[in-house]
Amino acid sequence: MSSASRIIHEDAKVMRATIPGVFDRLANSNILVTGASGFLGSYIVDILSVLNHASPSLNANIVASDNFIATNVDRLVHLKTDPFVELRTANVVDETDWGRKFDWIIHCASMASPIYYRPRPLETIDANVNGTWRMLDLAEAHGAQGMLFFSSSEIYGDPDPRFIPTPEHYRGYVSCTGPRACYDESKRLGETLCISFWAQRKVPSKIVRPFNVYGPGQRLNDGRMVPDMMSAALDGGPIVLLSDGSPTRSFCYVRDFIAGSLGVLVLGKPAEPYNVGNAEERSMLDVARMMAEIAGHPGRPLDVQFRKSDDAQYLVDNPSRRCPDLTKVRADVGYEPSVDLRTGLARTFEFYHERRHETVAA
Repeated sequence: MSSASRIIHEDAKVMRATIPGVFDRLANSNILVTGASGFLGSYIVDILSVLNHASPSLNANIVASDNFIATNVDRLVHLKTDPFVELRTANVVDETDWGRKFDWIIHCASMASPIYYRPRPLETIDANVNGTWRMLDLAEAHGAQGMLFFSSSEIYGDPDPRFIPTPEHYRGYVSCTGPRACYDESKRLGETLCISFWAQRKVPSKIVRPFNVYGPGQRLNDGRMVPDMMSAALDGGPIVLLSDGSPTRSFCYVRDFIAGSLGVLVLGKPAEPYNVGNAEERSMLDVARMMAEIAGHPGRPLDVQFRKSDDAQYLVDNPSRRCPDLTKVRADVGYEPSVDLRTGLARTFEFYHERRHETVAA
């Protein structure tokens, strides 16, 4: 049996019941996951591991690869002896002898948090551009059935209010010279590579644009809003906002996002970008108050405070709103998020609370 957490076991059970056809397509295949110790990659590996043991007919063999520049070297250590999972240390930009051919490639390798990509702009561009090129070459050489590129909703920049919810055809309003440019612009070029490989070489690449995904397994020192709130809540507060709380986001629980992304991998149209997220748009202050209620006691929520970041560029090029138009992914993949924000935050808090209790008990 997989040694993933109870919460992830529950998520896997729900996913197997709600998207059985997707896992049927992944059965008896070899799957490469890059960036496998990062938040999204590790969740995918955990889900596949759990389902391999729960449903032997799945028999999905996974190579989980990471170079650990911006990820936790211990995130998947519990799968070290899993017969379905091979853990590899490799840089996605390097030529690697994988020792097998892959039916599916899930390319998650990237530095998605500003605290990692801003100090390492060249490494960020390298993974998003040259790493993506390398994975597309590999998909072509192996005759893979699909290569899934994890792009970003950041490619839209700060959208014109007329285009919120934001559809895939919106071209974006993005700075190519600002503090976030290394990430935003290299994700845009990564999408261009996917489209070009399909146009010239018929490599079946699929593109997902995540919208503020959160959930079990995200590093508490990740530097983004939900992990910061979780960390503060675990310490008993206060919940701190480094803005006035008015910017809005549409947060998506990781189970919904991964279900949608795997659906895009096996059912989506080649070289087509798909928004995957949740269209429930909430202000940062709303989320902070909700987290304060979840982590507090009945009638006594944790304190919410406003402070100013020590980083002068903290809010530079930070979009004021972010909300996906999900029309396309609903039509092509049948995607429908099912976890509301309060439920997702509560499950995530429960995951970290259990993990902290286990660490203290050990």
